[in-house]
Amino acid sequence: MLDFAVKLTVSAYKHTPEDIARLREVGFDDVGILQITLIAAWFNYINRVADALGVGKPVE
Repeated sequence: MLDFAVKLTVSAYKHTPEDIARLREVGFDDVGILQITLIAAWFNYINRVADALGVGKPVE
């Protein structure tokens, strides 16, 4: 699962059907795979928004 989430974060365009098959092999069903994908994608999105707005950076 973590390898899948990292790959989604670093290079989502490189996902293959084999990535999904690996998740299924360890017991994830369609709902679980969707949840992993949505949560990882949401965190990636929120972090980019925060970075773009300078959230957490000291005011100069």
